Amino acid sequence: MKKSFNMSKERIYLYLILMLSFILNFANLGIEGYGNTYYAAGVKSMLMNLKNFFFVSFDPSGFVTIDKPPVGFWLQAISSKILGFSGFSIILPQALCGVLSVFLIYHIVKNTFEEKKALVAALCLSVTPIFVAASRNNTIDNDLVLCLLLSVLFFVKSVKTQKLSFLIISFVFIGIGFNVKMSEAYLILPALYLSYFLISSLTLKKKILNLCCATCALIVVSLSWAIAVDAVPAANRPFIGSSTNNTVTELILGHNGLDRVKLTNILKNPTIKQPKKVDYSNKNFSSGLGNEAAPGLTRLIGENYISDQIGFLIPMAVLGFLAAAIKEKLTISMDNERKTILMLFFIWFLTEFVFFSFTRGSFHTYYLTTMAPPIAALTGIGVIDMWNLFTAKGKKALLLPTSIVITAATEMSILYYNHAKSKAYLPIIVFIGSICFVFSSLLMVKDFDEKQKKYFASLAFIGILTAPFIWSCSPIFLNMNSSSPSAGLELSHNSHPFRSKPLVNSKLANYLEKTQSKEKYLAAVPSANTYASSLILETSKPVMVFGGFSGNDKIISLAAFKKDVLSGKVKYAILPLQNNKLGTKNNKNSAIINWIKKDGKVVSTSKWENAKKLPYKLYYLGEKYKDKLYYY
Repeated sequence: MKKSFNMSKERIYLYLILMLSFILNFANLGIEGYGNTYYAAGVKSMLMNLKNFFFVSFDPSGFVTIDKPPVGFWLQAISSKILGFSGFSIILPQALCGVLSVFLIYHIVKNTFEEKKALVAALCLSVTPIFVAASRNNTIDNDLVLCLLLSVLFFVKSVKTQKLSFLIISFVFIGIGFNVKMSEAYLILPALYLSYFLISSLTLKKKILNLCCATCALIVVSLSWAIAVDAVPAANRPFIGSSTNNTVTELILGHNGLDRVKLTNILKNPTIKQPKKVDYSNKNFSSGLGNEAAPGLTRLIGENYISDQIGFLIPMAVLGFLAAAIKEKLTISMDNERKTILMLFFIWFLTEFVFFSFTRGSFHTYYLTTMAPPIAALTGIGVIDMWNLFTAKGKKALLLPTSIVITAATEMSILYYNHAKSKAYLPIIVFIGSICFVFSSLLMVKDFDEKQKKYFASLAFIGILTAPFIWSCSPIFLNMNSSSPSAGLELSHNSHPFRSKPLVNSKLANYLEKTQSKEKYLAAVPSANTYASSLILETSKPVMVFGGFSGNDKIISLAAFKKDVLSGKVKYAILPLQNNKLGTKNNKNSAIINWIKKDGKVVSTSKWENAKKLPYKLYYLGEKYKDKLYYY
């Protein structure tokens, strides 16, 4: 009866944690609008026809693709097809992936270790700030997190049963993850390969053979979409956005590959200056865009834009691994699945920690959500093992209070670094410090019995989770940066809401629609991340994005662009007033932009708007060629 009661009680805890995750991911989700409008416009275009859907076309005409692989956006398109296109329907898959990931981390840890460790791990994942932020946006990184956890789930099965089929399925999910975020999915591979090689129950020959089979499956699944797309003649498909030669293969190796992998030489740069403190009083401050944080060992827990998104529990995870390694008597030979999976989580964490700490390549803060599962797992496993070592007494008992103090100090420093000028954070800093230091001291008093010390330890751990929990709650009430989501009370310091706003207003969109006759494109614009997204979302009409996402893709030549103008395919162009890169020699489309400025006629804003100053100009491209224009 007692065992049955305990099981039901722990099941209730699981339901409460899942409910917490559901609330954090779904509550007031409408506040995010369309989220990232670039992706949202792509999903709307994908709903136009199956060709756009398969190639992940950014625009309705299939002129250029989104600069990412398809799986995440296929899920968003399917959701939008069922529920109707809206901000909720395109964010829904990520929010669901977040909740499912919390359950999966629980299931994996429970089946390998024990239910208490699983509950703590699930709780830690559910309140990781960047994990919640990614769940509430149409960036697709939490789709990748779910794929990675499914891979770990089947990897655990392969370790327990020693069946090759489960190992292959595990690597297949990595391949699916590759078709979500490409090279980012492969950061877990060192953990899978190394932990599998350390299994003592298999011969070296068997390990190599099994891993070769699994790797073949990984390669086939990873490259399946890329090979299919590249096999289609370029004239019969959209241009591959952000590629230099109009192939997915180059996109994999370039923009989504080597451009992201630029590690700092630690030996040549042992000391690196930290960036300036975050100035939340700056009206141009944009939370979540913390890419400029200086590379180094303290990048993820130091004074910068990103540490409060993932750094709170890193010390607890590292010391938790140490406690678990002591408890499991971890050696180089893995003689049971607990040791193997423990090593997997630690190598996974270590790989991502090193990569994101030292890379100088292009990455956004929300990429760090893939670090959340191993941190949560190591924390959940380690906290319970630290408690077991504490009750066993001896020198190892010091690990629990020490880890609480170090983690609390780290959290306080992160808060102080980023928010010292804000009175709102002072109570949080004081609470974390007082509750953790006081209860850590009480743990060491001999007069208290084990039940009381367990109570103190629980309260101290609640103190540790206070800051990440508050940070995770913030997106429910405050708008995130739609292009680079992040959580935290710092969102309240922005002078303007982050909810995605159309850069081109509806009056201009109406004007373009009314004046459109037989033109194929509503307008031509230099880049997808300026005006094209808003026009597509507003009108569902094709827009020629001749520079791709960044404005620097060489999709169409000046001669071909002039031909499209003369043939009546495009009549208007929109150029921003302030963009130093546009029209310069460094921009691959400078010839087109300069031609538009030279031969195009600026349309008076009075045609659609009373405002005298707008951040863009509308050019009519047919003025000089009225007698030559013809329509197809």
